[in-house]
Amino acid sequence: MNIKKVVVIGSGTMGSGIAAQIANANIDVTLLDLPSKEGSRNQITENAKERIKKSRPPLLVEKNKAELIKVGNIEDDFNEVAEADWVVEAVVERIDIKHNIYDKIQTTRKNNSIISSNTSTIPLKILSANMSDEMKKNFCITHFFNPVRYMALLEIVTEEVNDIEKINLLKQFCDEKLGKGVIICNDTPGFIGNRIGVYAMQVAMTEAFKMKISIEEADAVFGRPMGIPKTGIFGLYDLIGIDLMADVLKSFIKELPKEDPFHEVAQEIPLVTKLIETGYTGRKGKGGFYRMNKSDGKKILEAINLETGEYHPSQKINLAMGDKIDINKLIQRKDKYGEYAKSILTKVIRYAAYLIPDVSSKYIDIDDALRLGFNWTVGPFEMLSKIDTKNFIDQNNDINFFKDLKGVFEFHKRPGYLDSSVDNLRSLNLQKTFENPSANIKNASSYQVVEFTTKANALDTDSMLALKEAAQNNKSTIVINDAMQFSAGVNLNYVMEFAKNNEWSKIEKFIIDFQQTCKTIKYADKPFIAAPSGLAIGGGFEVVLHCDYNVAHTNVVLGLVESLVGLIPAGGGCKEMLWRWLQTPEGKENSEHASMKVFDLIGYAITATSPNEALPNQFFLEKDKVVINRDRQLSTAIDLLNNIEGGYEKPSQPKFNLGGSAVRDKMFEKLEALYNENKILDHGLEVGKQIAFVLSGGNTNIDNELSEDDLYNLELEAFMRLIQMPKTQERIKHTLETGKPLVN
Repeated sequence: MNIKKVVVIGSGTMGSGIAAQIANANIDVTLLDLPSKEGSRNQITENAKERIKKSRPPLLVEKNKAELIKVGNIEDDFNEVAEADWVVEAVVERIDIKHNIYDKIQTTRKNNSIISSNTSTIPLKILSANMSDEMKKNFCITHFFNPVRYMALLEIVTEEVNDIEKINLLKQFCDEKLGKGVIICNDTPGFIGNRIGVYAMQVAMTEAFKMKISIEEADAVFGRPMGIPKTGIFGLYDLIGIDLMADVLKSFIKELPKEDPFHEVAQEIPLVTKLIETGYTGRKGKGGFYRMNKSDGKKILEAINLETGEYHPSQKINLAMGDKIDINKLIQRKDKYGEYAKSILTKVIRYAAYLIPDVSSKYIDIDDALRLGFNWTVGPFEMLSKIDTKNFIDQNNDINFFKDLKGVFEFHKRPGYLDSSVDNLRSLNLQKTFENPSANIKNASSYQVVEFTTKANALDTDSMLALKEAAQNNKSTIVINDAMQFSAGVNLNYVMEFAKNNEWSKIEKFIIDFQQTCKTIKYADKPFIAAPSGLAIGGGFEVVLHCDYNVAHTNVVLGLVESLVGLIPAGGGCKEMLWRWLQTPEGKENSEHASMKVFDLIGYAITATSPNEALPNQFFLEKDKVVINRDRQLSTAIDLLNNIEGGYEKPSQPKFNLGGSAVRDKMFEKLEALYNENKILDHGLEVGKQIAFVLSGGNTNIDNELSEDDLYNLELEAFMRLIQMPKTQERIKHTLETGKPLVN
């Protein structure tokens, strides 16, 4: 049996997200909901489909995937269920409504079709109570995380009566087609991710109250230093919604046995109750633990005092830990931050171990659930492997899991859901052959891996050094990492430090080094493959552009965005995009077409949020590969290397015939029109002119042949002119402080 047609019942946030991801996999899906009392009978699902198409961040990898989503209602179109290989119920969390839906499915479905519920709270046994034995065999819970496209975790909850072959078929489909890290869970409250993730949040919160840690301090500790997203605990509470979290806790208190340690951290907190009662429910309300206030016309972020309930200007906490995760160093600190971290760590690891084998018999399932569902870099058991493991086990052997270990614990990173034939960075124990503060090189028998390791993997001199070292090793190279972002571009803080001191020669030296690095990897004797996920923008995308192939994750963001900070791509980005467009049929016929197209892409800082969107812009080429499951990216890159390595030939150096002033005048006309319409301001006009000068080829004409180095020099000259302008420095400073572009 193959899954070729899917029906999703319920078009709310989760149902719409599931339908969109199924469409992303090129599978026909029908979205059903109640018939509408106003407008067309399908108005509810039609509106849901429009929301899918307009969603930000986009739920679809490209808008035309919406054509695969058919809409209907459960009165007129329930016969769609009869043709479906998989039916997903995603209606409101009321058991009576769900049971009515299941009764209709049972009399309509075809034999052997898979049925699942997207519930996050109702036990499987209660859901399936009224089903026939045959339907029970084919029924399970598929708990997707929101937003469905971007959150990798999928928990499939099963019971003993399930048809294992069907469950494995669904698991494989969701892994390979939907890009999910699929964990098979036991039928327990909250399953794995929410059970332990919410417990960890509550520990971090209650310990902050108990130890009189400020919310800024708590978020600084229970954040990047522990491999937790930067929102920390109180920031995350505000993001989710304080009232929603209160409801989640009530559900756990109701469902969990009284002896469960969860109850110790789930009790009502007076300050939290007061915040909810006064409308301070988080970002969706008037504020929460944090709020925005105005003082002298300026917005100021304020934080609440956990003891008094009063707000004060939020303080930045510097733990002096750098950007690297070092849990052992953190818990060994002889201050309140070390004590706080150690207390959280101890309780979370103990609770995770306490739940084995109740939630799952495999500890790696717990780590995978936190990694894939909560974006933790390391799960509880990997944390255990990074501290004094034997001492911890000896001190906590009242828990059966630790008692059975007998003092010895060997952590294995391989994701539990991956087939043994699939390798990723976590499963391979590759030896580092080179390392500096910004990157490392890891060695395998037939290839090497370059990993960037800075915050957001911003690029600096050390990043360049690692890439050049790899190119000189005469070995095929895959540039990949396990972080949230491939690379958010050049480290602007690094550049601005030189600018503050008017050290322009040092900036020029850095840009030349960047250009030479990109040139080195492009013409290396062995192929370079980039495997980007998350942000690959600015300088990060310039690295991708100079690699032979791009094995991109579906959720990658690609583009040259330098104009937003008043700069121009200067690592060969202008050059490479020009060359790509010159190879198109239109570009071969008329170089002006290529120059104008790239002028728009760079000038407007266009980005693509998937390889599908990137293809029309030449950010992504037909020869490149798309991977929907990020844990399969490295394996796909290795397979590609095996296919190309024997006949690999390095690219030939390009020659450019560009229009010079003839095409530049047209670019200037476009800029003047935008300026007159107030769509760009003074500095936007200046940045646009510098981009135009480079993309027109400078002082050239169509009969004059330019080399690759000529284009590099044009990029360098324009970059250096712009970086020395106060308005560019204003843009950079504003972006570094706010994360948003400045229009000036």
